[in-house]
Amino acid sequence: MTMDRDSESSSESPTRDPKVVSIECLKGSSKADEWTGDMLQTGDIVEELRIGGSPNSLIRFNWPFKNGKAGINKILQDAYKKKQTSILVRVRRGPHEFAELQACIVPNDSSGKKHFVLRSIADPNYVVGFSDRTETQCFQLQASRTTRMVNALTMTRLQDGYVSYPWERKMQELLSVPNSSNFLSVLFLPKVSDRIAYRYNDVEDTLARTNTWLNAAQASGVPIVFMNVQTESLLTKISGETASSTVSAGSLSDLSNLANASLYGFEDYHGVDIGVVRAVRLWYAPTGGEFCIEIKLKEDDTRLGFAISRTEEGFIFISSVSDDGQENVPATRSGLSNLYKAATDTSRLLVVSRLSNQRVLPWMVSSTGAIRCYDTVSLSQKFSLHRHTKVPILLHIFLWDRALASTSKLPLPHEFQPLTPEGSDPDGDSISDSSKPMQLERDTAGDLSFRFHNFSLSNNWV
Repeated sequence: MTMDRDSESSSESPTRDPKVVSIECLKGSSKADEWTGDMLQTGDIVEELRIGGSPNSLIRFNWPFKNGKAGINKILQDAYKKKQTSILVRVRRGPHEFAELQACIVPNDSSGKKHFVLRSIADPNYVVGFSDRTETQCFQLQASRTTRMVNALTMTRLQDGYVSYPWERKMQELLSVPNSSNFLSVLFLPKVSDRIAYRYNDVEDTLARTNTWLNAAQASGVPIVFMNVQTESLLTKISGETASSTVSAGSLSDLSNLANASLYGFEDYHGVDIGVVRAVRLWYAPTGGEFCIEIKLKEDDTRLGFAISRTEEGFIFISSVSDDGQENVPATRSGLSNLYKAATDTSRLLVVSRLSNQRVLPWMVSSTGAIRCYDTVSLSQKFSLHRHTKVPILLHIFLWDRALASTSKLPLPHEFQPLTPEGSDPDGDSISDSSKPMQLERDTAGDLSFRFHNFSLSNNWV
């Protein structure tokens, strides 16, 4: 074939450059071998087309192709109509180097149904078409392969995509509490320093109160650890001199004044309208995770056998469990009494984190300093309704030892390795005294408040 082409070109004018059909890469390969010799590249000269799925049914078309690119498109169109879409393309680069591509004939979506391209069988992402060029142009393209590779590297951009994900199944299987996260946080609003002018303390004061709340909760026996702290911007409407700092819309020099401001406003030609409150969000986690206890009830249950209360920091905890030896009490049957005994032995509080999968943890500290949390009176009423309706109680409690979560049943107290009490004085004595009833003040931060002074835990039985 090369000899015939040489003789044909020699009989023509020596200045004439023969026309050929060359490969045009339309879509790049998804594989790393796109630029290897086995793959077709822009500028390769088409030598032969073989259409058909088996050697006996092959239909061959050799160079020169009548009408060039248009003639090849007519060949592909006829083969596609006959449902003969399997094709092998043989190309030449340089005088003696050849390559082949096994592909299928598909319509070109961008050019209409009457135009066809070839999609690689080995890599469906790799698509090539055809172009009319001179042989010299093809040789120049082949010689510029390295340059085109560098250009392709520069021009190629990573593309994003979408992946379907079985969220419902994953959230059921992989979360300790189905459909609920383990991320716990409390939002601290800046404290009002002047109620008349509505001025707020700075960010440093909010951070100090956040740190105080965490240390106090840990010292009281709540088994939580610090995770992270961040400032959180909240928008509000202000006017006049309310903002402690004001940012001009056209000035960046004012930004340095906002480093420690809890409330600042944006000023335009109409005055300060929009204010930004900088709150602090504290992220924390239970030391040993959460543990679920199901308290099943019987018809003859007259009481549950445990009492609840609340710490000053807003945590609900089991304050007392029946110890009169009655094994038929729900608290004893569920193993809650054993877990309570293990908690008190290690100076930990048995904190209730969820009731029927609903969180009962403090979630916000208002600008007046009140902690938004759950009221023990309403919780006691709900426990009583559980007892009367015989609907099982589902409790989640904070663990202080991760080993407890791996056990299939609640362990007995002697199976625990006591941890060093966090709420101890320098002499090693526990700060809390179990021999005296704990005196707590309960104050909800909503419209309805319950305040009890000198409240004895032993009286809050459910």
